[in-house]
Amino acid sequence: MTKTVKDYIRTIADFPHDGILFRDVTTLFDDPRGFRMAVDQLLLPYAGQRIDKVVALEARGFILGGAIAHQLSLGFVPIRKKGKLPGPTIAQDYKLEYGEAVMEMHDDALAAGEKVLLVDDLLATGGTAEAGIKLIERLGASVVGCAFVIDLPALGGRRRLEGMGMNVHCLCEFDGL
Repeated sequence: MTKTVKDYIRTIADFPHDGILFRDVTTLFDDPRGFRMAVDQLLLPYAGQRIDKVVALEARGFILGGAIAHQLSLGFVPIRKKGKLPGPTIAQDYKLEYGEAVMEMHDDALAAGEKVLLVDDLLATGGTAEAGIKLIERLGASVVGCAFVIDLPALGGRRRLEGMGMNVHCLCEFDGL
């Protein structure tokens, strides 16, 4: 039987809190076939499209984004939590299930008119991705697509991003939280 990306993802119950089923992509990254499959499948819908840079969200998105940027021979731009980048930055507040947070990117990371692919491992509520999109757009670049390994449809992130006019590509879905 042929494995899918979903087959490589481990579920850990009650992490980080009781009642949460944590979808652990480190088991996907650990397997060379699974990791290659994920990178190839994340790229597939964007074949032939102009992409100037790959932008990824902290932290597991960096692993995927770096691999995708390498595969496409493109530059890589990290979007990080507040205070983690050394140069001048722009910031975007966003809401979490339990409060608020801030994402930042270097203020010279993208040029006006550049086309970017936004990458992360998991799409839940879409708040982090929305903050990333806003940062990208503030620098005058545009998002050609948002690529994720996992979608948690019950949390509404896909609807949120599609409501912003984004093209959303996810490799698999899991029910619940």
